[in-house]
Amino acid sequence: MNSIASYNLVPDGDSSIPRFREAGDVMLDLFHRDGRVEDQWLGLHPREFELFWRLAEQPGIPMTRQQLLADVWRINFEPETNSVAVHVARVRAKLQPFGLSKVLATHPEGGYFLDAPSDPGSFEVSV
Repeated sequence: MNSIASYNLVPDGDSSIPRFREAGDVMLDLFHRDGRVEDQWLGLHPREFELFWRLAEQPGIPMTRQQLLADVWRINFEPETNSVAVHVARVRAKLQPFGLSKVLATHPEGGYFLDAPSDPGSFEVSV
């Protein structure tokens, strides 16, 4: 799997954080900390949103459980819970009514990735 050197939660002074991030047919909105499909909000909880936002930052790039724990949960140890899997399942359940639950994919070697183009026609999965 590809490894991300470091995830910077705060951009440098020359860049800004985008308000919106496209995840296929889902539009994530940082201001509302929720996602919507067309005109319907998903009702994401804070960690669900952060998980989705993080995966949408680099579509097609697998993120390990440890990377997600560090970037989303901000912990650098292995908790004895399946919190990442539970949150992925919850987001998938909220995407199910729109037929989009497969957008959050499980990588065969472990971890998760966003299986949706951020720009139509420019998407490739990095394996």
